[in-house]
Amino acid sequence: MASDTTVTRTVTSATSAIPATTVTPENTGARTTEATSLIGGARERIDTLDDRIIGLIQERMAISAVIQDARIGSGGRRVHLSREMEILGRYRDALGKPGTALAMTLLELSRGRV
Repeated sequence: MASDTTVTRTVTSATSAIPATTVTPENTGARTTEATSLIGGARERIDTLDDRIIGLIQERMAISAVIQDARIGSGGRRVHLSREMEILGRYRDALGKPGTALAMTLLELSRGRV
């Protein structure tokens, strides 16, 4: 049977602060206090990783904008398809088929407004 013990946490990152969340067996699906605590800690780590990933994606988008500006300024095209194929291949090789979808999303975010 689930315990009445709850865990409260606040996740803070360079970009945001997520309000304190009460971690309970009900909102974790756990059936023991130990599992509830473990899930709460793991979720905090995931939230921190997600904040870092979002920051890295934003950095990638900014760098891509610089590259696009330089390419367009020199008379080239906004998108360099052979480079995009390299990126798709790298993600597919590392993460399998879902990696390709992830890479496509990153490329879409990094292209900016057309």
